[in-house]
Amino acid sequence: MTTQKYKPGKIRERNEENILAAAEREFVRNGFKGTSMQAIADRAEVPKANVHYYFKSKANLYKALLSHIMQSWNEVLEDISPADDPAEVLSRFIAVKVQQSYLNPNGSKIFAMEIIQGAPHLKEHLSQEMRHWVKDKSAVIQSWIDQGKLRPVDPMHLIFMIWSTTQHYADFETQVLEVSNKRQYELEDIERITHFLQDMILTGCGLKPSPQ
Repeated sequence: MTTQKYKPGKIRERNEENILAAAEREFVRNGFKGTSMQAIADRAEVPKANVHYYFKSKANLYKALLSHIMQSWNEVLEDISPADDPAEVLSRFIAVKVQQSYLNPNGSKIFAMEIIQGAPHLKEHLSQEMRHWVKDKSAVIQSWIDQGKLRPVDPMHLIFMIWSTTQHYADFETQVLEVSNKRQYELEDIERITHFLQDMILTGCGLKPSPQ
């Protein structure tokens, strides 16, 4: 009988994910200032020394969490190219973003709180990495326009529109549910929201939503 062994890298990855998940729950409840490393450690059920070992400080942990959130949002567009079908790419982007608002609303709420406060921990990232990311993806969208694959639109504002409309269902979850007279989103609600946004946004781009 053999005992399963875990590679050190996998153990570290699993521990970091556990701490990030705990931090996400604490930050969304108490904000950055109101959250302590001890509270995160308690939530993760690990010694506080472990949290400091992996992330050094609360600010580092907060930045790592924000980076993790943004990466999960945007990775669906990482490999897009001028040769791609814009209807397929945009349909998939919208679907993934709505699904993430449903499955992980806390991430979007933490990001929104950070931006509303003037992005004190994200300003450098936004003005450098994120600016370059948007510029790169906008260039691909412009190439689709130049090829006649979609009608002329402002590529950057198209990205902003998809971000804002999909994240609305996480950031303003309470408002949407109260007005809709619901306690929580159901799978059919997410499907309806996805199809609605795909239809409105892609039709505005002169495209037909890609079947999912």
